[in-house]
Amino acid sequence: MFKLASKWWKYLTAKLTGSFNERADPKVQLEQALAEAQSQHRRLKEQAANVIANQKQSELRLNAKMAELEKLNANARQALIMADDATKAGDAAKAAQYGSAAETIANQLIQVEKDVESLKSMVIESTQASDQAKAAVAQNSRLLQEKLAEKNKLLSQLDQAKMQEEMNSAMAQLNESVGADVPSLSEVQDKIQARYAKAKATAELNETSVTSRVLEVEQATANVEAHSRLSELRAELGLGGAAAPQPVEQTSTAEQPPA
Repeated sequence: MFKLASKWWKYLTAKLTGSFNERADPKVQLEQALAEAQSQHRRLKEQAANVIANQKQSELRLNAKMAELEKLNANARQALIMADDATKAGDAAKAAQYGSAAETIANQLIQVEKDVESLKSMVIESTQASDQAKAAVAQNSRLLQEKLAEKNKLLSQLDQAKMQEEMNSAMAQLNESVGADVPSLSEVQDKIQARYAKAKATAELNETSVTSRVLEVEQATANVEAHSRLSELRAELGLGGAAAPQPVEQTSTAEQPPA
């Protein structure tokens, strides 16, 4: 039962994640991813700063111990010299006191030398850690710059994709019917071309009819002239036949002016 519930939960989580990713704005997701990378870089820089600060502090402590060691060495030498001078002067008490002081300084000197060796090892380790931290920050900074450049490239591609999607949608609307009451551009184009073709055909037919009528008129005129010419020739030859038809004068319907 538990395994079944676990599988169902994983399936539901994957499904919801997939649905979210499908509906999420890629630009917003890109900004979120870049913001996380920048936040991670800031945390890395803070950690590196702490490592470098530890290295600096170790160096300061080492320098202080080195100065203390040098001072103790000088004091130990001076105590031995003063003890020797007191011994030469026959002052055994002072010689013992200076000898005891020299011994105390020597014990301090041994402890400081141990501290110096320990601090040297610490400085070496902290220096290595500091160098690694600096290299990590430099590498991560380079990667962050690459991500910033990639972000600009992806945003440009996203804008191009949106523009292409808009163009595809517009072309689809031009080539497909929008709805039952709205014809497509292709359908309107076919309708207009059909009307144009029909109108052109009708005009050609009308032109053909007029031309035929003109030809008939011209033919009739030619026939009249031919008959008239034949009548004239018959008259000249003294052949019998009807007289040549006289051309009919058209009388003006306008009122003649008085004589």
